[in-house]
Amino acid sequence: MSATSLVAIEALDGDNTDRLQAEIDSLSASGGGRLELLAGIHTCQGLRLRSGVDLHLAAGAILRPVPDYAAYAHTTVSVIAEKSDRGMIVAKGARRIGLTGEGRIEAGCESFITGDDETVGTFIPAEFRPRVVVFEGCDEVEISSVTISRSPMWTLHFVDCTDVAVRNVTIENDRRLPNTDGIVLDACRGAVIEDCEISTADDGICLKTSIGPEGVAIGRCENILVRRCSVQSLSCALKIGTETHGDVTNVLFEDCSVSSSNRALGIFSRDGGRISNVRFSRISVECKETPDGFWGSGEALTVNVVDRIAERPAGAVENLIVEDVTGCMEGAITIIAAAPSGIRNVSLTRIAIDQRPGAIGTGRTYDLRPTNADLAPKADGGGRANAWTRGSDGRVIGLQDYPGGMPAVYVAGVTGILMNEVRITRPAPLPQGWNENDVVLETAAHDGSGTWQN
Repeated sequence: MSATSLVAIEALDGDNTDRLQAEIDSLSASGGGRLELLAGIHTCQGLRLRSGVDLHLAAGAILRPVPDYAAYAHTTVSVIAEKSDRGMIVAKGARRIGLTGEGRIEAGCESFITGDDETVGTFIPAEFRPRVVVFEGCDEVEISSVTISRSPMWTLHFVDCTDVAVRNVTIENDRRLPNTDGIVLDACRGAVIEDCEISTADDGICLKTSIGPEGVAIGRCENILVRRCSVQSLSCALKIGTETHGDVTNVLFEDCSVSSSNRALGIFSRDGGRISNVRFSRISVECKETPDGFWGSGEALTVNVVDRIAERPAGAVENLIVEDVTGCMEGAITIIAAAPSGIRNVSLTRIAIDQRPGAIGTGRTYDLRPTNADLAPKADGGGRANAWTRGSDGRVIGLQDYPGGMPAVYVAGVTGILMNEVRITRPAPLPQGWNENDVVLETAAHDGSGTWQN
């Protein structure tokens, strides 16, 4: 974005919130410009960007938000995520805004950790955590070149925005803190994410359509391009869902690299919106098993449709192309329709993946979380809402055994699937618990009810 005026701010000791906000407001009122934070540490509470303003972090500049949820009571947002209604840097209804420069935002996640749950391999997060950046209803948005580290919750969240560009951004989050998604496009139209590097415990780049305060979808997500990004994720690296209240259509992920990750590519329909016209192209993957507290375990591709609320059936997944995918996985490729809306017209072409045994064996089950059981866990059961819930048998609800053991590709309840030049290399002899068939196709989901109860 172009800046008509420039204001440079030197780093000062103490809280700089009032000073920075006053300069943002003044620049916007005078027609826009760049607020440049010079090298050094800039401490502040919540900031609200205004139209026409580029918040620029110069090389050596560190923006260090106060690590206290109460510090963001004045920068609340309308879409609540994981109980959070606050952001460290927010904007609403703004146009031509930016967050740029070669500096850093150090978001202080360690102050939002309350314990360590070694049984599932995650830290226990505080009940209330702010997101780092939340832009709502904004147009002409640019975030480029900055590095963001140690996010307490979602890192970049764009809600109902248009004309979004995220370029050359680095996100370095704690790999054991849940819900630290890298980039979330929520009901956005017209967005490009390119040349970014992301390492996080949760989804890397995620497209979704949340529900608004009025109880309806905030909008559609469409015309999205993600390219040349490198992602490490302990949930799903390149993902659509799980919040899918509105439609998602015309999405292209291409020329990306996924490494040291749980799931690589994923589509998860849960809330009524239709997901259509999605292409994953030229992507390298490295997928490894994880403890069962993390969703999925070692899958190169996971697509599933689940009715998690009976009154709001999941929408269909249609017209999916996955092509030129290479790498390795310790789980399987799974495409499962466990709801009547179904999955239709899927093409897998030129897939070359080594399927390897993992060290902990969690890849030998397929994962249909989140289910209805995760929405309201029983008080006498183990688990954490919207993450995992254990049933009376002690097993995590939503983890299912493959019929006959783990294949290379498991397809259930799908109408119209084409597999061309799909080569999954498997060890010989096959490890215990593996299916002797490379590909297992079922006309109905293994658990056709699509319902899990505590």
